[in-house]
Amino acid sequence: MYPLRAWLGRRDAFLVVMSIGIGLVIAYVDSQPNWDDTGITATMLLLVAAMVSGISARRPWLWAILIGMWTPLFEISSAGWAGLTALGIAAIGAVAGYLLVRAGHQG
Repeated sequence: MYPLRAWLGRRDAFLVVMSIGIGLVIAYVDSQPNWDDTGITATMLLLVAAMVSGISARRPWLWAILIGMWTPLFEISSAGWAGLTALGIAAIGAVAGYLLVRAGHQG
């Protein structure tokens, strides 16, 4: 009946919804004509992806996609393919968060 929750579990299902929402907010703010601060956008993508991936401690690829995919989708018509760097930045953050949590569990 709840396929997402069955596959991910309750905590990760909540993180999916949260990741999509935060990714959409970041992309929306970044797409505004008066917003011209790529550094803040990149930092937010990196930190949010690291945080969510660290909380989950699984599937860093999923968190990178769910958080980072919205920025290129919002900007594909104006910025071309340059917006895809948002996915790379989110992926770096997600892997860093995942590795930090995994290192903490082994130590």
